[in-house]
Amino acid sequence: MRTRDINKETVIREKAIEMIVDQGFEGLSMHKLAKAAGVSVATIYIYFKDREDLIQQLYAEEMQKMVEATLRNFDPESHFDDGLKVQWLNRMNYCFENPYSMFFTEQVKHSPLVDRSNIDTRFLNAMHRFVNRAIERNEIIPLPVEIYWSIAFAPLYQLVKFHIAKSSMPGRPLFVLDEEKINLTLGLVIKALKP
Repeated sequence: MRTRDINKETVIREKAIEMIVDQGFEGLSMHKLAKAAGVSVATIYIYFKDREDLIQQLYAEEMQKMVEATLRNFDPESHFDDGLKVQWLNRMNYCFENPYSMFFTEQVKHSPLVDRSNIDTRFLNAMHRFVNRAIERNEIIPLPVEIYWSIAFAPLYQLVKFHIAKSSMPGRPLFVLDEEKINLTLGLVIKALKP
C-alpha cells in the first residue's frame, strides 16, 4: 500500500475545488484532476474511494471550515442587531479569504451529490438559539426559516459575489463592498426583520 503524502492530498483537494467551480461537476474526472494536480490517477485513489467520495469529503471539510469561521466570536445570546453583524462580518471575511470554497459549497449544496444532514450541530444549535432568543425578546418577527435566511443573509452573499467578481450590474462601475455599504445593507436587513 502506498503512503499518504499530505502535500499531494492538499493539491488534489485544491485542484478538485477549482475544477468544480470553474468547470462544473461535468468538468471533474479523476484523469483531469490527476493531470491538474501533477499526480497519477492511482494516487488520488489513495485518498478517495471515487469521485463522489471526493466531492462529499471536500464538501464536509469546506463546510466545517466555514462553520468555524462563522461561529468565531459569535454569542447566540447577543442582541439580534449585534449578533447579525458578527455573523455578516464572519461570513464576509471567510468568503473574501476563501472565494473558491464559497463558490464550491454553494454549488455542491444545491446538488444531490452530498448528504446535507451532516452539518455541525454546534452551528445549527447556535443559529437556532440566536433566532429564537431574538424572537422571544421581540427583536425580530417569527418567520419560516427559508424566508428568514433569504432576508438575513442573501443580500450579504450577493454583495460578496459582486465584490469577489469585481463586477456590478450592467453599466455600473466596479462594486467594492466596504464598511459603509455593509452598514447600509445590514441596517436595511435588520429593519426588514423588526416587528
